[in-house]
Amino acid sequence: MPAPPTAAQIREVNVRYHDAAAHAYDGKWGIDFGPAGQNQVLGKLRKALGRGELPVFDRGLEIGAGTGYFTLNLMLAGVLREAVCMDISPGMLAALQANAERLGLAVETVAGDAERLSLPDASFDLVFGHAVLHHLPDLERAFGQFHRVLRPGGALAFAGEPSRYGDRLAALPKRGALTVAPLWRRAIGAGAATPEGNGTPGNDRPAGGDHGVEFFVDVHSFSPGDLRRFALGAGFEDARVAGEELLASWFGWVNRTLESTADPEDVPWIWRQYAYRGYLLLQHVDRRMLEGRLPPEAFYNLMLAARRPV
Repeated sequence: MPAPPTAAQIREVNVRYHDAAAHAYDGKWGIDFGPAGQNQVLGKLRKALGRGELPVFDRGLEIGAGTGYFTLNLMLAGVLREAVCMDISPGMLAALQANAERLGLAVETVAGDAERLSLPDASFDLVFGHAVLHHLPDLERAFGQFHRVLRPGGALAFAGEPSRYGDRLAALPKRGALTVAPLWRRAIGAGAATPEGNGTPGNDRPAGGDHGVEFFVDVHSFSPGDLRRFALGAGFEDARVAGEELLASWFGWVNRTLESTADPEDVPWIWRQYAYRGYLLLQHVDRRMLEGRLPPEAFYNLMLAARRPV
């Protein structure tokens, strides 16, 4: 489906969707704030920055922080001392604050637009994000803002951005999953999703309402050259792009598509454990056998790292 035609509509639909999704977001994506979650986030940041050992960043800004998956895990792991979490969705930031309080962490939250950051110049050592750039309508302006708020020598790191080729590949397991979804629901004893849930009964499609605009909030997919061009054009240097997750992304999209057609209350715990543990196993296979051997654009997720010149 095409994205809404104007930048204002793209921003508005992102607020609507993410506010509606916030209360169930952590469960939907299996977000974890224990050792597993910390290992996931540290691994992604190491791969993005291309370094085995991470420094301790004094002050970081997360763009599109959601419920805090990246920021809070980095803080728990001792890699980030202070953080500002920015998101366009007040609902997401409320969920993030609740997570932070539960974990005993103090963070500052800012509701706003990544293309117009109301933050001081040169005030962060790290600007980062996960699965956020593809939601932003004006990437040139956004990268200019990232450059402005970073201190000289500061690092830029983004992960989880859909590659153009990988996104096309992902359409195959999604279509296959929709085809077998009725049989899968029958096998696990699940009813079809309702309009109040994730799908429309009888046709295995996403629901209407604010949850139903999920497929309008993804504005871009990228080639590695696209991401490098945005970074270099904003004045960054040492821009590098890597890819991650091929087998894991196919496996994840099959399972997520199947689950989106079912009443969430009917999906059994054993299935969710299978889906989660299988995803982690295939991440390991991707990391050991495919990442670094195949070109970045072959993977579903792209990772960008760059540095503001000193």
